[in-house]
Amino acid sequence: MPAAPCDAPELLRAFLAGDAAAFGRLYDAHDRPCFDFIRRSLAPVDEATVQDLHQEVWLAVARSARSFDVEKARFVTWLFTIARNKVMDHFRRVRSGLPLADLPAATDSDGDEPHESLAGHDLTPERIAQNRELAQALVREVQALPLAQRETFVLFAHHDLSLQEVAQVTGVGLETAKTRLRYARATLRQRLAGWELHHA
Repeated sequence: MPAAPCDAPELLRAFLAGDAAAFGRLYDAHDRPCFDFIRRSLAPVDEATVQDLHQEVWLAVARSARSFDVEKARFVTWLFTIARNKVMDHFRRVRSGLPLADLPAATDSDGDEPHESLAGHDLTPERIAQNRELAQALVREVQALPLAQRETFVLFAHHDLSLQEVAQVTGVGLETAKTRLRYARATLRQRLAGWELHHA
């Protein structure tokens, strides 16, 4: 989710009117979720490729700003659609043996550490370590999902898109998105089912 509230359509309109700073504010609010989605979509992860694709996405946002229609989608849905298209383009290039465009690396590339939710103040160091290990295990298992399931799960569970928005971003029907999410959840439950028993 964006780091700070912003009116994305208004910022896009300001950018189109010549306010370059408006695009900077839009970027600041949404670049990390975009970067994270690209990174989680690639398996195995290649940091240089993630950074290149991330920059390609924001170049496309700038070039296609006039095509954004607030009546058709939220900005985040439009942004993730562009990001997914760039990821799919990358996979097609890899299959055909073509290189990525020769673009300079993006500058915002801080690490992707698992977010910890450690409510309460009575957690022991051992329990904190276990929570960290579980978060890392979840990240690994999500990365191991088939791409269609992985992107659906990440968009829905990590970026808080509705299933209808997930279907829109991934270009499938709502029922297909529901099925992919159900399979992803079932796989993750199965793979992580014994974690608490083994680490209690």
